[in-house]
Amino acid sequence: MRQSAQQGTNRTGIVGAGQLGEEMVAATREFPPSSPGDARAIGEVRMAYAQAGEGLGETPPPGSLMDKAKAAVTATTGGQPTLLMDKLGERLAFEHAGARLYEALLSKHRAYGSFEGGPSGEDVLHILTEEYDHAQLLERAIKNLGGDPTALTPAANLAVTISAGLPQVLSDPRTNLLQSLEAILVAELADNECWTALAQLARQAGHDGLTQQCLEAIGHERDHLGKVRAWVAAGQGRSAGEGGGAEMPEAGEGPAYAAGEEKRGEGRDAGGRPAGGKSGKGRSTRRERQ
Repeated sequence: MRQSAQQGTNRTGIVGAGQLGEEMVAATREFPPSSPGDARAIGEVRMAYAQAGEGLGETPPPGSLMDKAKAAVTATTGGQPTLLMDKLGERLAFEHAGARLYEALLSKHRAYGSFEGGPSGEDVLHILTEEYDHAQLLERAIKNLGGDPTALTPAANLAVTISAGLPQVLSDPRTNLLQSLEAILVAELADNECWTALAQLARQAGHDGLTQQCLEAIGHERDHLGKVRAWVAAGQGRSAGEGGGAEMPEAGEGPAYAAGEEKRGEGRDAGGRPAGGKSGKGRSTRRERQ
């Protein structure tokens, strides 16, 4: 299967229809909508449903009295135990979904093969294994905090809904390896951002061990993002540095440095503080040096 788009028959546009296209536009004036109103009526209905809605659910409470006591202590020190558990559930749901995406990507690779500069089967399998590891890490963390890793938290529910279109791309037999990688890229961008937020919440709650595990996972996810970006760029016949999206952090910057942040000249840790106590002032960004 070809990786790049090819020119050929495409009847979706109106320009190629000539006179028929003009007649179709004219028909919209001759036969107006049969019901009154406009898009504002749709908006009013949406508002009514939103005001009557009950939300995406609630985060389950800790399972034991001891765990409830731990959560209370965490709250008094400035942590947000309910939000932390909600976001742990979100990452677990997303890592499970991410693993399924890479399983599907591996099938695409075996079906169509790769392209010059693209991933090998071993590359895909390596990332898939790390996604499994991240899911196991999160399951242990939720259990250690007295939570239920099988519960669907509100943030997990939201994450699954947001990413619902990605598995459709990977499972569609019409999509090739490169198109599938573009869907993977969307997932990796979200993964990098959300792991950074989770590390910040864990640090605020005083869970140093969990914070360190999150930082290690961020290192893995940053590596995944860099590889997928390079593969997509190679498939499109361009350099990964040419319009490759948000710049990656430079070597030596904190592992919790979000890939989508604007201030590229300042390395920051998981709590949002400048790495190593430096303000970063006076340093030029990578874009300015080029």
